[in-house]
Amino acid sequence: MLLLGIDIGTSSIKVSVVEAATQTVVASAQYPDEETPIIAVKPGWAEQSPDMWWENVQHAINLCHHSGKYQPADISAIGIAYQMHGLVLVDKQQRVLRNSIIWCDSRAVEIGDKAFETIGEEKCLSHLLNSPGNFTASKLAWVKKNEPKIYEQTDKIMLPGDFIAMCLTGEITTSVSALSEGVFYDFSGNRLSEDVTNYFGFSLSLFPEIRPVFSNHGGLLPEIAKALRLKAGIPVAYKAGDQPNNALSLNVLNPGEVAATAGTSGVIYGVSDQLAYDKQSRVNTFAHVNYTEEQKRLGVLLCINGTGSLNRWVKSLFGTSVSYQQMNDEAAGAPVGSDGLRILPFGNGAERMLNNKLVGVHLQNIDLNLHTRAHLFRAVQEGIAFSFRYGLDIMRSNGMNPSVIRAGKANLFLSGLFAETFVNITGVPVELYKNDGSVGAALGAGIGSQIFKSPAEAFSNMHPLQLIEPKSQQLETAYQEWKVLLEKQLAEL
Repeated sequence: MLLLGIDIGTSSIKVSVVEAATQTVVASAQYPDEETPIIAVKPGWAEQSPDMWWENVQHAINLCHHSGKYQPADISAIGIAYQMHGLVLVDKQQRVLRNSIIWCDSRAVEIGDKAFETIGEEKCLSHLLNSPGNFTASKLAWVKKNEPKIYEQTDKIMLPGDFIAMCLTGEITTSVSALSEGVFYDFSGNRLSEDVTNYFGFSLSLFPEIRPVFSNHGGLLPEIAKALRLKAGIPVAYKAGDQPNNALSLNVLNPGEVAATAGTSGVIYGVSDQLAYDKQSRVNTFAHVNYTEEQKRLGVLLCINGTGSLNRWVKSLFGTSVSYQQMNDEAAGAPVGSDGLRILPFGNGAERMLNNKLVGVHLQNIDLNLHTRAHLFRAVQEGIAFSFRYGLDIMRSNGMNPSVIRAGKANLFLSGLFAETFVNITGVPVELYKNDGSVGAALGAGIGSQIFKSPAEAFSNMHPLQLIEPKSQQLETAYQEWKVLLEKQLAEL
């Protein structure tokens, strides 16, 4: 029995077909080959076209089929993972009304900050577990204020995964997990937040039907099934944001378990059974994929916007003359601490862990007679690892103290230098797994369609590839210097 997982990333769409009995990947594909651009009409803005996502999803699925390694008609369920916090608006005919305002867009920060103050900081934190910040609710309020004609035409609001599920099934649904990541959910009342909807003046009719994450979110439409060579009626049985899904794919489901990822953005995501929150909302708490009213499972999320995106930007400076592997190799040849070169990696929108401030990327202490591009490549990876340490210290101050962190051996964790730097500067061992968001989505579909009797069965064949343990505190002085530079920048904003 086969499962199809779709991962709607910022850079591309990845799909995988997984054999349920063994949890092994039969085939995978990614589309497009080049990284999908982010549309930035103004500084701090970030948009993408939902229709482009749908086109790319279809291309990726058909590319996967072209492998010839399976029969598409044998696929029994579909799961979807997606970039979190994006806003998609459709009319009554399910037509997209504007580009999606995606996760790293900062235009609604002031709107969210005003809502935080007006609704009341304590009430927001105790009921929403977050400040509205620049999350989906504030983005919708921005549209309501600045694009009233589009807002008036809006029949339903969605997150990116809800939109792709709609394209596949014609049905529009959501979940408590999705509503919480948009900061629409009242955890104290176990319902849509009246404080948020009343303050912003949102009609309840805008919100889709709420279903569990692991459930039937609609059957595949006949015309779509024909175009994609799949069986009509197979369910979309799972939808989750990329970070909860990454945690699922690493079997991080229980209190105290922690996952990390370092793709376009960097995230540490820990599971808690407490309705807790950071008083400054620098880290955020959302309903995890297995959250229920009876068994609270919360995902405590630290996000750094500019990790892999900074690495990509630096690579682009050197054109096609350098690959990521070359960058990693050259970085490993530079001395620990990069001979004093320091990078603040915060150039991809307002950073939540820095109180939604736009810090930008800063390159400090350049010595034109000493520093080479190898120093630059290493300083980038060290700066990203330092930002993880800074954020993890915030999580520790809120009671999240991981003894081990699970991560997929992908993106920046493909770099042995980065993985070792991360472990040494955080002081926490890392288990690396063969992990992928699209594979996690496929396994989620197996859970949601009850092909697996339990989540434990879905991960019965999962084993770590590698354990990396802390070996050195050599970088601590460099980190403290980096922290002084960061706090100086924050004080000037």
